[in-house]
Amino acid sequence: MKCNFLKRTLPSPLKRQLSIVLTMDVKSLETQFESHLSTWREDEKAALELLKIVGDLRFDRSIEIILFRRDIYDSRPTEVMNDHLFAKNYSKQPITVQMSVKIAKAIAKLDLAPSRIDLGKLATQWLSSEESWDNIDHFVADELTDFIGKDAKDAKVITPRDVVLYGFGRIGRLAARCLIEMMGRGEQLRLKAIVLRQKNKKNPYEELLKRASLLRKDSIHGKFRGTISVDEENQQLIVNSCRVQIIFANSPEDIDYTEYSIKDAILIDNTGAWRDKEGLSRHLRPGVKQVLFTAPGKGIKNIVHGINQKELNFQEDTVFCAASCTTNAIAPVLKVLHDNLGINNGHLETIHAYTNAQNLLDNYNSKERRGSAAALNMVITSTGAASAVSKVIPELDGKLTGSAIRVPTPDGSLAVMTLNVQKETTVQEINEMMRQASLHGNLVEQIKYSISKEFVSSDVIGAPAASVFDAPSTKVGNNGKTVTVYVWYDNEYGYTRQVLRLAKYAAQVRRYRYY
Repeated sequence: MKCNFLKRTLPSPLKRQLSIVLTMDVKSLETQFESHLSTWREDEKAALELLKIVGDLRFDRSIEIILFRRDIYDSRPTEVMNDHLFAKNYSKQPITVQMSVKIAKAIAKLDLAPSRIDLGKLATQWLSSEESWDNIDHFVADELTDFIGKDAKDAKVITPRDVVLYGFGRIGRLAARCLIEMMGRGEQLRLKAIVLRQKNKKNPYEELLKRASLLRKDSIHGKFRGTISVDEENQQLIVNSCRVQIIFANSPEDIDYTEYSIKDAILIDNTGAWRDKEGLSRHLRPGVKQVLFTAPGKGIKNIVHGINQKELNFQEDTVFCAASCTTNAIAPVLKVLHDNLGINNGHLETIHAYTNAQNLLDNYNSKERRGSAAALNMVITSTGAASAVSKVIPELDGKLTGSAIRVPTPDGSLAVMTLNVQKETTVQEINEMMRQASLHGNLVEQIKYSISKEFVSSDVIGAPAASVFDAPSTKVGNNGKTVTVYVWYDNEYGYTRQVLRLAKYAAQVRRYRYY
C-alpha cells in the first residue's frame, strides 16, 4: 500500500528511481531464496553421504560414529543437519556437514579397532589445530593413533555378554529399545530374555501381543523405529535382529536360564520388588553372573557411571545398583563444582515428573500426599538423592539437604541446587567449567550443555545424557560464594542410558572411545 501511494504522489523521475530500487529488491530476495535452496540441497546430499559412511563403518567394522554424544546412525539427513547446528553449544566455531564428511572419510581409511568416535570432538580439535597439519587425513590418523591396528593401545578381546531384563515397566521397555538399537553386530550386550509375571494365564499369546504393543509405541517416547513380531510357538518377541525369549515366572527361583541357552548373563532388575543384597541375590541363578538393580539399593554399591564405576570389583561385586535417576543427574554437576570450587553445603530441590508410584486418581497411598491425583496436583514429597550423593561422592557426606515436588508432567524433571562454595566465582566461570566438562574428561557422556533460553521440560525427553546443564539460568550471589544451578534430566530415558553404560562397564564390553 505504501509503495502504491508513493508511486502516485512522487514526481515522474523519482517514480522511475523507486521502480528500479523495488525491482532490485525483488531480484535480491529471489537470489537469496535460490542461493539458500542450493546450499541446503548440497548440505542434504552431504548428510546422506555421511550417513552412508556411518552405516558402513557400523556394520562392516563395528565403529560407531556420533556427534557430540548424539547418535546419528538411523537419522534423517535433516536431523543430521540440525545436529550440526546444535554443535554451536560446544564449539565456538561452526562445524559443517561437509567437514564431518571429510573426517568420516579419513576415519574409514584407517585400520581401526572396534570403537565409538565423536565427530564433534575431532572437528573441534581440527579447527583449533588446522594450521599445524598439511591435510585432514594426517590429523585424524594422529588423533586416533591409539585405536589403529590389532596392536591398538590396551587392546583387549571383547566377549559379548547376554542380558536378561527382569521386569518390563517404564525402564525395562526403554532398556529393551536401547539394547536392540545398540545391537549392531552383537559384539557387546545381547538381549536374550525378559522375565514377566504372567497377567493373562488363559491366553498367553494375547499377553505377548499386548507386551509387543507396549514396546512398539510409547505415549512419551514415540514409536519404536524397527520391526516387532510375536513367535507364539516359541514364546518370543522378534525385535529387529533379536529373538527375545519371554519367560513367565513368579519368583527368581523358578528359572534356570541355561535352559534358554543363556550363560554368564548380566540381569537388570527394574521391578523394585527387592532392594537389598539378600533379595537381589535371589537372581543369581544358573546362567546369571551379575545383577544390576535400577534404583538405590541397600547393602550394595550404588554406582553412577562416570563418577565411581571404578569401585566395582568385577569378580566380587555380583550385585550392585545404578542409584536413582536424580542421583545420576546431580552427581556429575556436583562433582565438577566440588572439584573446582569446593562445596561447603547446599540444598537440592527436584521438580520431578510423576511416576507409577503415585495414583492416577485420588486414592489411598501409603506415602504422604501421594494419594492425590498425580496429573492434577503438585505434590511435596521426599527425595533420598541428597544423602545418596554421599555414597557416590563421599566428600559431600552430610553437606546437602534435599526435597522434591512431583508435578503434573509424565516425564522430564529439573534439579535446582543452591550451594555455598569455598572459592569466589562468577556465572561465566561456572558456565565455562560445565561447557568444558561436557567436552572433555570423564563426564562427557553424563553432562550435556545447553545455551537455549527457551529450554523447557519436554525438550529434555530423549536426551541420552544424565544431566542437561541450563547455562542461562546460572546465578551467583553473596560475593561470589553462593551458586544456584539448574539441571534438567529425562528421568526415564537419560537414566536408562546411564544404566546401560554401567551394564557395559560391568560386563567389560566397553569399546575404545574418542570423546
